Amino acid sequence: MFNSKIYKAYLDSSKPKVVLLMIFTSFIGMLLADPLNINLKVLFFGNLGIALMSLSAGSINQLLDQRIDKIMSRTKGRPLASGLLKTKNVIVYAMTIALVGFYILYFHINELTAWLTLGSLVGYAFIYTMYLKRSTPQNIVIGGAAGATPPLLGWTAMTGQIDLIAVILFLIIFTWTPPHFWALALYRKEDYYAAKIPMLPVTHGEQYTRVHITLYTLMLTIVSFLPFIIKFSSFFYLAGAVVLNLVFLYYVFRMQLAKNNVLANKIFNYSIVYLSAIFGFLIADRYLVLIMNIKDFL
Repeated sequence: MFNSKIYKAYLDSSKPKVVLLMIFTSFIGMLLADPLNINLKVLFFGNLGIALMSLSAGSINQLLDQRIDKIMSRTKGRPLASGLLKTKNVIVYAMTIALVGFYILYFHINELTAWLTLGSLVGYAFIYTMYLKRSTPQNIVIGGAAGATPPLLGWTAMTGQIDLIAVILFLIIFTWTPPHFWALALYRKEDYYAAKIPMLPVTHGEQYTRVHITLYTLMLTIVSFLPFIIKFSSFFYLAGAVVLNLVFLYYVFRMQLAKNNVLANKIFNYSIVYLSAIFGFLIADRYLVLIMNIKDFL
């Protein structure tokens, strides 16, 4: 008998909102790889395989974090923490969609993308969740590498190889991750303290965290200019990146100068807008340049 509440609970256990942002960046990675010769099979099956393995990683994360999730106010309503789903059922669900996703990528896309996606799943679901998250305040810096792979995966799905721009796309998300999550950690500091998770505000204090958010945001600004610096993107992208980074830096510097965390949640929310927009500018710029070149040719 169909039970929409239970099916929704399984989906919720996989962190669908996070996965949706990841798939958006992998989709952009695919379009950037070859914007005029888009392989629809790769576009569909590539994103499907990446999505399934990402959803699996989210469910494994919640499986391993049940004790923590029950303590933290932000996560205590999650399906496993609330008792809506049973552990053994979620294990079967997570393993099944991971295997299906890997099969799709390995046999319908290419081996490189399949193994890189599996490495990302293992990195996030096990290395980050089981070890890094519980052992070091640099957890999100090191573990962020797993979450930064989607645009690179999209690129390799289309091309079968890793190129410089694909690495830069990876670096944009890699340097974006610390200010994104440390802003959340500042806003939810008491939750992490109660759950005994060594996030930076808990182990080193709020001011130390604010300084590091500032430093990583400056680093992100530099990295975000790399597509223009290597001449992959034009001034249109550069203009968009400048505006997006100025707004990000404005919020971060205001929080830093005020010596409080009033803006922490706003920074966290804006960082999601920032990442979506920076990739949006990348693909819009790519097509704009192509259109201009076609007009010049005609």
